[in-house]
Amino acid sequence: MRSDSRRLVAGLDLGSTAVKALVMDEDGTQLLVRQRPTPWRDGPGGTTELDAEELIAQLRRLLHEAADQLRTQFSVGAAVEAMAISGMGETGFLVDAHGGAAAQGIAWFDPRGQGELDTIPPRLRSEFAGRTGLPLGAQVSVAKLLHLRDGGLELRKLRWLNLPEFVAAAMGGRQVSEYSLASRTGLLDQDTGQPWEEMLDYLAVGAEFLPPLVDAGTALGEASADWLPPAFAGARLTVAGHDHLVSAVAGGAIPEDRYHVSMGTAEVLLRVLDEPLPFEAREFLARCLINSVRHVVPGRRVVVAGVKTGLLMRRALQLCGISDRTGRDQLDELAYALPLEGRLPQGAIEVRGARNDDGVLSLTVRGDDVSPAELVNAVLRHGNDEIEHLLAAMDKVLPPAASTLLTGGWAGMRSVQRARARVLPDVAVSHRDQETGYGAALVAARLLPDTSRSQAV
Repeated sequence: MRSDSRRLVAGLDLGSTAVKALVMDEDGTQLLVRQRPTPWRDGPGGTTELDAEELIAQLRRLLHEAADQLRTQFSVGAAVEAMAISGMGETGFLVDAHGGAAAQGIAWFDPRGQGELDTIPPRLRSEFAGRTGLPLGAQVSVAKLLHLRDGGLELRKLRWLNLPEFVAAAMGGRQVSEYSLASRTGLLDQDTGQPWEEMLDYLAVGAEFLPPLVDAGTALGEASADWLPPAFAGARLTVAGHDHLVSAVAGGAIPEDRYHVSMGTAEVLLRVLDEPLPFEAREFLARCLINSVRHVVPGRRVVVAGVKTGLLMRRALQLCGISDRTGRDQLDELAYALPLEGRLPQGAIEVRGARNDDGVLSLTVRGDDVSPAELVNAVLRHGNDEIEHLLAAMDKVLPPAASTLLTGGWAGMRSVQRARARVLPDVAVSHRDQETGYGAALVAARLLPDTSRSQAV
């Protein structure tokens, strides 16, 4: 038996940069965080894929490392009793009848699929934004599905699992489609909450192409895969939902007049709504590259705007030869010491690609004396420009927000905080650096049986 009586839960965060495991006790005390790089395969022209076997192998290593750390902090019998999986939207796997991946997973930021979207029948194109709450662009899952279909893959006998759903099933859970993740596919009718039949027909698949739709936190069975370490085997499983939305609920309910800004590889601004927006409002926002979709909280909706600032920041740091936290923190101080506007002539640095419909990220240097710090500030200014456009569109549909909570992997940088305070109201910064994993662990804790009665006896 364990020498520590606290029950343990885990949140798994399948992010664009890293896969992370966070373990906490049932009272919310964080015990450990482990992470490993997301095992993407980079190709020409920005193409980026994920191999299912490589992903599971990376998760196996990650969870074994977490289990080893648990053994050093607790007794040999320490075990995780419930686990919730969150992660990026749009990316997923087509699986066969045995649950095996029939193709590589394609990254949400991969540009493929736009050509296939351009050939969609006019009626589907005209209805897409209002029906799904999404802009019609290469980022949505249906674009990747059309690309795979037109490349010769037969979809009819396959099933689509978003990434967290695939991992939950690979661990032994039931195959399901969680609402917030299904909302990222372009296959969900936001009015009915059911698959959009006309789009399924165009894909030449049936209703079974999507597994049963469920709310975040639905119990999916127990972890039984043979690749799991004993500390995680037998844990109750669930899908927590889309990572940015899970991050948003990690600190409790979000007021309707607050922007929640999660800055990871993607930078996401969201507002929480009690009621769904009408078709016409969803259509307008989608034209402005803003989503109106289902929240991880049952019955609630979110308006979500995104830019690729985090991805641009990562590329900029790589260009400067910085790959660790120490180097990033040192560069942050140098960038903060400069004025946000920089000290170079206008046009010395050009940054492009933050818009979600722009598949090309570019950093162009036209002047001398361009330091890494100037480059970082140029990326942040570009992000501000795009955010201002998004806020202007959101303000036409919703009352302007009064405050902002800034979270995510880049939020701890003072240069980032200063830049976003220029365009967002009353910015506060989250004290927690693993909002998504923590939020997922909170969802996992709901699966624990209520022992209050037995403890009182």
